[in-house]
Amino acid sequence: MKKFTTNHFITGVLILFLAAFIGLKFYEPDFEEDAEGGIQFHKGSFKEAVEQAREEDKLIFMDVYATWCGPCKMLKLNTFSTESAGDFFNQNFINLSIDGEKGHGIKIARTYGVEAYPSLFIIDPHTLKPVEKTTGFKTSGQLISFAEKHLAAGS
Repeated sequence: MKKFTTNHFITGVLILFLAAFIGLKFYEPDFEEDAEGGIQFHKGSFKEAVEQAREEDKLIFMDVYATWCGPCKMLKLNTFSTESAGDFFNQNFINLSIDGEKGHGIKIARTYGVEAYPSLFIIDPHTLKPVEKTTGFKTSGQLISFAEKHLAAGS
């Protein structure tokens, strides 16, 4: 009987990592479609989202993504699609998802100093300044915690 060694374990972990990476590389979520029950993103322009946020007296939650970005795909698939994230963000924010590498998203990414994808912002619609920013993949619980403190503070 062969003995299981550290090298076998490392090889197994590397194979799993490679399989996950390849899976994300070829999985192309539709960034324009929202999951039923998940976060519903505004379908108009940034300017229209700002106007709606002002009218409804809500902050803006903005996701700036790139279609090639693995963590962006994971957010779309595993976080934005959850009912808990949908309930929280749809009730409390005007949600906006922007491709930072296409169209008007390039200017928005430059304006808000996006240096990594995904970049997630809470924006005051009156000043257009970010109240908070974070980057990278977040679970729905982490994402809600990130945004919750600004609602409680009345920002």
